[in-house]
Amino acid sequence: MPLALYAHPFSSYCQKVLIALYENDTPFEFRLLAPENAEAGAEFAELWPLQRMPVLLDDGQPVVESSIIVEHLMLQHPGPVRLLPTDAAEALEIRKLDRLFDCYVMTPMQAVVFDRLRPEDDKDPSGVDRARTLLQQAYAWLDGALARRAWAAGETFSLADCAAAPAPLY
Repeated sequence: MPLALYAHPFSSYCQKVLIALYENDTPFEFRLLAPENAEAGAEFAELWPLQRMPVLLDDGQPVVESSIIVEHLMLQHPGPVRLLPTDAAEALEIRKLDRLFDCYVMTPMQAVVFDRLRPEDDKDPSGVDRARTLLQQAYAWLDGALARRAWAAGETFSLADCAAAPAPLY
């Protein structure tokens, strides 16, 4: 049974998994989660009742949360690009950056983007202000921390880069 990814291409967390899949040329079926694809939506809801994207279906078993999906792929479907090193300390630095990009860049960025999509009477100006402040703080720290690196965590492409790459889209 081939891998199936339940996702939407505009979701940064889905993009993170897509980057990992494409980087290693891992074959998979893309199951678009969109209103016009009710069948995939129903399957998705059955696989993961919390209905948070993405979900990877591997041999009938759902794998949830983008970082866990990327690590699962590395363990169960390894490709030529190792997204986490075997050295535990190096892997910890990459995981730290992955979490920082997810929690302090992508999550507040999504708060700003989603607020723009809301109806005028449902806007959250104070939430957007908090999100913008957090983004400014995160980018200021990242500018210094990543200044002399070829990739987010050093000299090689990693899980941290999969997490960092979606931000410029927004």
